[in-house]
Amino acid sequence: MSPTLAGVVVAVVTVSDRSSRGERADASGPVLADALRELGASVVTSVVSDGADEVERVIRAAVAEGARVVVTTGGTGIGPRDLTPEGTSRVLARPLPGLAERLRAADADAVPGAVLSRGLAGLTGGGHPAIVVNVAGSTGAARSAAGVLAAVLPHALAQLDGEDH
Repeated sequence: MSPTLAGVVVAVVTVSDRSSRGERADASGPVLADALRELGASVVTSVVSDGADEVERVIRAAVAEGARVVVTTGGTGIGPRDLTPEGTSRVLARPLPGLAERLRAADADAVPGAVLSRGLAGLTGGGHPAIVVNVAGSTGAARSAAGVLAAVLPHALAQLDGEDH
């Protein structure tokens, strides 16, 4: 039996000024949410505006409400309002740089601009840490990330729960 995320609460957060104002439909969040649901996760979704303070707030709220994993999509580029990594860094106690590097590398050959993503991955602090992952805001990045996360998250959560690895 392949590893699943059965029973795991996962928050998928789309970070986009335009989507939060209703000017553009959220495309990447549903890709991630559907893929994580297929693995058995209980997925909650939200859309927030760009900015470090808003990203920090929504991640902290998701973890406080029981999310074991928070996946953000959007705001990882180099534009003036792309501040998802800055907000995320405020909640991370331990980085997972290999995961962030793998997410960037997944699309780099086909989409050279993928290397401009500044997304982070890591663990929150406290007695029950959560995994937080930033994904670029395109549907292609979301599809690639879903594959990477499907392969990594079950094992990572097992390790967090003290299982042997």
